[in-house]
Amino acid sequence: MIKRRISKEIVIGNVKIGGNNPISVQSMCNTDTRDIEATCRQIKELEEQGCEIVRLAVLNMEAANAIKEIVRKTSVPLVADIHFDYKLAIQCINNGINALRLNPGNIGKRENVEAVVKLAKQQQIPIRIGVNAGSLEKELQEEDIPLYEKMVKSAMKHIQILEDLDFDLIKVSLKSSDVMTTIDAYCSIAEKIPYPLHLGVTEAGTLRGGLIKSAAGIGTLLAEGIGDTIRVSLTESPAEEVTAGFEILKCLGLRKHGVNFVSCPTCGRTRIDLISLAKKVEERFKDLPYPITIATMGCAVNGPGEAKHADFGIAGGVNEGLIFKKGEIIAKVPEDELLEKLEEIIRKSYK
Repeated sequence: MIKRRISKEIVIGNVKIGGNNPISVQSMCNTDTRDIEATCRQIKELEEQGCEIVRLAVLNMEAANAIKEIVRKTSVPLVADIHFDYKLAIQCINNGINALRLNPGNIGKRENVEAVVKLAKQQQIPIRIGVNAGSLEKELQEEDIPLYEKMVKSAMKHIQILEDLDFDLIKVSLKSSDVMTTIDAYCSIAEKIPYPLHLGVTEAGTLRGGLIKSAAGIGTLLAEGIGDTIRVSLTESPAEEVTAGFEILKCLGLRKHGVNFVSCPTCGRTRIDLISLAKKVEERFKDLPYPITIATMGCAVNGPGEAKHADFGIAGGVNEGLIFKKGEIIAKVPEDELLEKLEEIIRKSYK
């Protein structure tokens, strides 16, 4: 069992982060925030996937003004991603945003920082300090120390600014496109601060490579007990980020969210088109609301035994297959009836 680092609890909308709360899954819209209808539509799609927090890019005042209507039309907690312009942060808070992603050292004069922090404190709006390896301050870039140490120093500088203003509704991320740099940065800062950590490998890449990098980086940290909320960054539909996030958490036993699918890698004993069958099983049952495990196995000899931990499963044969439940065979049916019969059995079990 993973022993989690217990951090300070903060609240974003109706989602509690840190403490003993479940690790939440986030994503970010790739729409133009000024396009209210498109943005609301994508937020709702993400929410349907299970996304618990959605971040929006706020590049200018028109986008900040759009936040008011977006908040009104959606229900998932929203975070405004802001760089450099403190007025955008103030406008977003006034328009009902639930949290900010903003580095206080990057928004100019101290009075600007004070104005944002004062309002955020009044409205109980958390601020995420987000340090990316590729956009460090120039003076840190020139230091002769490892990159992860530069990232930690940058984060600590921004944290100090907020703490000096008596603000502690803080969440921190330290992301790199390099997996080991990301891991080292988070492990280092986890020992230095009490605040919740937002995990992610930034610029991870397209679907296949990005999933592998993210699983390696985020999964390693979570297994060490580090992390309170995650975003899997992919050059892909944001919905894929959400699916991937929950899959990582499910693999580590940190969340139960929908169906967990397992399938064997095939071998010379396989007498069924297992690859196609496994894909059909996932597609057919992906939206079941039950926290169950469904196995798709290649042979009737070892399948039920190897997947006896599964709640339900299929084991292939020659033009037929076995359906099993908790390792016990309960039906033998023709291959073309397997999915229909499996669904019937699952739904009867949960009536």
